[in-house]
Amino acid sequence: MLRRFSRADEAAVEAALASTGTADLADRRADELSGGQRQRAWIAMVLAQETPLVLLDEPTTYLDVAHQIDVLNVLHRLVTQGRTVVAVLHDLNHAARYATHLVAMRDGRIVAEGHPASTVGTALVAEVFGMPNQVVPDPVTGAPLVVPADTREPAAG
Repeated sequence: MLRRFSRADEAAVEAALASTGTADLADRRADELSGGQRQRAWIAMVLAQETPLVLLDEPTTYLDVAHQIDVLNVLHRLVTQGRTVVAVLHDLNHAARYATHLVAMRDGRIVAEGHPASTVGTALVAEVFGMPNQVVPDPVTGAPLVVPADTREPAAG
């Protein structure tokens, strides 16, 4: 059943636009936006619905690093407000920093799950990504921070 756009709806849209930094894009068509602007606009549309559960697949795709962090901070704020956020992130450092529960998968199977501090380690990263690495504490948050090993060939010289 459809209903009229209410003041509460308008407030939800304005809050979503403000939280994603997209208020200045509100009057533009989606096909006029860059990939990063479009991604942030889609996230604003999701937030404006004010659902208790938010499902996102790669919400930081197409975003520069500053906007990636902005989006992850918005999602973190939703969690602190009592909403559930499930997001697919391929950036393990972002997942380790922001997730309260992490599920690591390889070939469609769950390899490990739990709090990032007890889940993300050198062996897991090697198993899931096939990449030599070191996992150290993030100097800002203390979360696991994956540092890939240097596997470059020595320069000819």
